[in-house]
Amino acid sequence: MNAPAALYESSLPHLKLLGRGKVRDMYEIDDKHLLIVTTDRMSAFDVIMSEAIPGKGQVLTQVSNFWFEKMRGIIPNHLADDLSLDQVVPDPALRQPLEGRAIVVKRLKPLPIEAIVRGYLIGSGWKDYLACGAVCGIELPAGLQQAQQLPEPIYTPSSKAEMGVHDENISFADTVALVGQELAEQVRDVSIKLYTTAAAYARERGIIIADTKFEFGLDNSGKLYLIDEALTPDSSRFWPVEQYQVGISPPSFDKQYLRDYLETLDWNKTAPGPRLPPLVVQKCAEKYQEAKQKLTGK
Repeated sequence: MNAPAALYESSLPHLKLLGRGKVRDMYEIDDKHLLIVTTDRMSAFDVIMSEAIPGKGQVLTQVSNFWFEKMRGIIPNHLADDLSLDQVVPDPALRQPLEGRAIVVKRLKPLPIEAIVRGYLIGSGWKDYLACGAVCGIELPAGLQQAQQLPEPIYTPSSKAEMGVHDENISFADTVALVGQELAEQVRDVSIKLYTTAAAYARERGIIIADTKFEFGLDNSGKLYLIDEALTPDSSRFWPVEQYQVGISPPSFDKQYLRDYLETLDWNKTAPGPRLPPLVVQKCAEKYQEAKQKLTGK
């Protein structure tokens, strides 16, 4: 079976393009619906690489949709159930490249918060801890090691930055100032519940979810929805259970493989990104596919 052709950028002349993010292209359908196309673009250190990762967009879409369905009892999600891709893109030639990677969603008001939940001490959290014994201002016990599981998951939100600008860690009090006490508490509590539910499920299937990021939106009545993507190799740090050990940065199923490769280069982490060798592209694609298979069984 041949690998799918990579989609770096979508083109739908009959729909208004609202914007292109690092990975997703967003189109306006009407005042109640959007079309989101998850491309095969790959970013690292907030820079979009010039090479696409074949099949990555389908993996992210299928993994997100799997979790959206699984978490429906905890929180509703943005997937629309009254409009299909066939209706939105009736032309088969235009629709074919979108199969498995495009979703029709409710048009919601995104919250200006990225809801990050950390279950293990790694990445910027580990650097924080080494510097001051805390992660994003949350005091932790002394003597913890790199990649160690935290006594309990912690909620460390960040503000949403414009593309190319790093998101800023903010305090829970900052989120209250942004969205109000009640909504800030709701986002925190549901984020931790989503993480703990998913982490328990994934661990039984050989994956540790070390940390993850959620995004939320509101409808006109103020009801909260899970939006964007959920618990994918792009929005989470996935480690294989059998290779996990405390004290080292474990291998991963996510884009950490790419970050580790880029760290070996003489590159200042600003655009344009370096060219990726075919082997690195292939390895990234394999890691995404393996994560999907382990989580979904497909």
